[in-house]
Amino acid sequence: MKQYNAIKTKHPGALLLFRVGDFYETFGEDAIKAAKILDIVLTKRGNGTASEVALAGFPHHSLDTYLPKLVRAGQRVAICDQLEDPKMVKGIVKRGVTELVTPGVSFNDQVLERKSNNYLAALHIGRDQTGIAFLDISTGEFITAQGNQEYVRKLLQNFNPAEILFCKRAKEEFFTNFNQDYCHYALDEWVFGYDFAYENLTRHFNTASLKGFGIENLREGIIAAGCILHYLSETQHHDIKHIAAISRLEEDKYVWLDKFTVRNLELIYPQQAEGIPLIQILDQTVTPMGARLLKKWVVLPLKEISQIQRRLDTVEALIKNQELLQDVVHYLKQINDLERLISKVAVKRINPRELLQLSRALEALLPIKELMAYSNIPALQKLAGQLAPCEELREEIKAKVKPDAPMLTNLGNIINNGIHEELDELRKIAFSGKDYLLQLQQREAKNTGITSLKIAYNKVFGYYLEVTHAHKDKVPQEWIRKQTLVNAERYITEELKTYEEKILNAEDRIFSIEQQLFNELVLSLADYVPQIQQNAKVIGMIDCLASFASTAVQFNYVKPDVNENKVLNIKKGRHPVIERQLPLGEGYIPNDILLDTDEQQVMVITGPNMAGKSALLRQTALIVLMAQIGSFVPAEAAEVGIIDKIFTRVGASDNLSRGESTFMVEMTETASILNNLSDRSLVLMDEIGRGTSTYDGISIAWAIVEHLHNHPKSRAKTLFATHYHELNQLAEDLPRVRNYNVSVKEAGDKILFMRKLVPGGSEHSFGIHVAQMAGMPNDVVIRANEIMHHLEKDKISKGDGKKLSQMPKQKLQLNMFELNDPLMIKIRELFDKLDINTITPVEALLKLNELKMLSNEGKQV
Repeated sequence: MKQYNAIKTKHPGALLLFRVGDFYETFGEDAIKAAKILDIVLTKRGNGTASEVALAGFPHHSLDTYLPKLVRAGQRVAICDQLEDPKMVKGIVKRGVTELVTPGVSFNDQVLERKSNNYLAALHIGRDQTGIAFLDISTGEFITAQGNQEYVRKLLQNFNPAEILFCKRAKEEFFTNFNQDYCHYALDEWVFGYDFAYENLTRHFNTASLKGFGIENLREGIIAAGCILHYLSETQHHDIKHIAAISRLEEDKYVWLDKFTVRNLELIYPQQAEGIPLIQILDQTVTPMGARLLKKWVVLPLKEISQIQRRLDTVEALIKNQELLQDVVHYLKQINDLERLISKVAVKRINPRELLQLSRALEALLPIKELMAYSNIPALQKLAGQLAPCEELREEIKAKVKPDAPMLTNLGNIINNGIHEELDELRKIAFSGKDYLLQLQQREAKNTGITSLKIAYNKVFGYYLEVTHAHKDKVPQEWIRKQTLVNAERYITEELKTYEEKILNAEDRIFSIEQQLFNELVLSLADYVPQIQQNAKVIGMIDCLASFASTAVQFNYVKPDVNENKVLNIKKGRHPVIERQLPLGEGYIPNDILLDTDEQQVMVITGPNMAGKSALLRQTALIVLMAQIGSFVPAEAAEVGIIDKIFTRVGASDNLSRGESTFMVEMTETASILNNLSDRSLVLMDEIGRGTSTYDGISIAWAIVEHLHNHPKSRAKTLFATHYHELNQLAEDLPRVRNYNVSVKEAGDKILFMRKLVPGGSEHSFGIHVAQMAGMPNDVVIRANEIMHHLEKDKISKGDGKKLSQMPKQKLQLNMFELNDPLMIKIRELFDKLDINTITPVEALLKLNELKMLSNEGKQV
């Protein structure tokens, strides 16, 4: 316990797994936590004594089962192993922490998700800018950037790190400005020194400066990146040669998507538990590298036309050559997680079976390389040239590792026969022992003439020869007698003793030789890390482009025309997610959108609730975004003049944890948009001002449209959906504002949502109809109708309070003919026309039937 306490003191924030014999034990508070998370038995050591301590543990071979559960629960886990062989040591075995596993630093397949990166992030809050760095130790990807806190918050949302490091001194600022839900860890202030970080990075990359990586001038970004390398050293991760480079994330290279837009458009994660994000529709990748890269592409759309065009042309070529597409996908499916496998080679954590997977993956590269090289598609030919076949590596693995090698190295049977002479001999001894003993018995029986000679084994003196008393005079002199029985005597020989030693030590020696040969093989493969990382990168790109092609074919997408113009012209656009959720046989109703900076800069879209205004706004943003990541789009045709920023103000929710109402959140997001406009921005605003009073709401919405139209520098292309019909007036005053509405058809008291965008404003919201459809009690619907008719009859001006006082009062006891129910009004009109004195019995029956039909119609409504 003294030894345990000394090690625990060095790692106070971590849960310590302490190796004792064949178990990993936890003590005290750690044991209480572990028992709860792992659902294992909590016991006590020294029951009832002064030194009583809680205890919980599990067998050492179950580490891969229990460790992921602890890490996923947000625990930092220090693994303390025995550093000496207990057989060779008297007294307490020397122990030490061999690895500190945290949510952001793990190679365990049970902790990592195949289709997602597992990023460790570090933040450095500087005086003017904040530096941020991301590292996925399982793939070797290392990125740094710096910018204002808004930019850093957006990156955190996009990359969604498993763990964030920050300075203890900036703890309060971190919690105030960044999401507290992330798993986080605070480091000492000295770690965040510029000189320390710079030296750390140059020493690791073995360079004189950081100019070659393009980050030399990113002071805060360098500090954040250096902090990550220091943390790896602290957590006992020293084999990190696979982190071979660091890249800069350039803010101006990608479309600006603020954190609200990424959330509102549901690009990677749905807002509701049952929702479906865009990535789920687009992702038809078949390799983990492709799936991870596609997520980055979706949150980082491009602004460079040549790069977008290259992707679009490649996707188009793959669609035209379906046979090539199918063949490439077929071979891609055979490629395992090349990126993470080679990282495991670099850190010497790869097992024999994974080594075979690596070899098979490299083998599947060859036909892909060949197919693309002869494809006549320039981009694919270029990618084919970047694939390294690594033949020597494949041959070496194939020659040395058995095709049925086990997962664990301590199970033996890893190395092929014919590689190591002593190993082959030991295997013969260990696995052909009975045959050898039988041969020895037959040979000695023949040489001595003892026909009843037997070879046997016991624990006291091992292997022996047993001779009956009838033949003891034939025993050679060199045999050594060990035991006399009633009917026989037992002997040993020098040969038997030598063989016994060999057979008993063979398994230990086999294990030792196999471990040595396997480790040497893994070390020799380290030279191939850069080539295989490059292969993994290329395979990821091919997989993403093939996924775009497959999606386009399956869902009938078209190639967008992406150009330098300032026009957004979408013909018969569809929402990529909603169209996939429609019931069988029901088609998505497409719509046209035209926005430019000269004629139609702002589209004010009115129409009833539930008519599809929000879907129209979102689909426009998604089509632009898909076009600029190089994907085909759900439309009949689309011209997309490069967009540099996409802003959305769609939907709202309270941020009660910070004391912000729905309206406050809405205004914060809107302010962010209006303060960051550019000439190539796309702005989507939905129901601005609905969180406050009608007059405030109309005033704010009106002023926002005027600001967007009259902005001196930026004519941002805008879709403005609203239920304030008063805004239709703006089209008369502002030349680049146009009114549109999402049409509905009125059929009696029913409304049909046509979901079609047509020119002109809408006069009604049909809110009361929607309330009725939602199952609102009938008396509430009727009373609302009565109030609405009164208000529409006398348009209430802001200062005229008399009209409100003249509102018809609600009658508590209502006569059926006094109800302001449309059905009752029709029935009353029918009765008013009747002349009871002249009606015939047949006419009366016909009128009753008419009333019955009206009643049935009312029930359906």
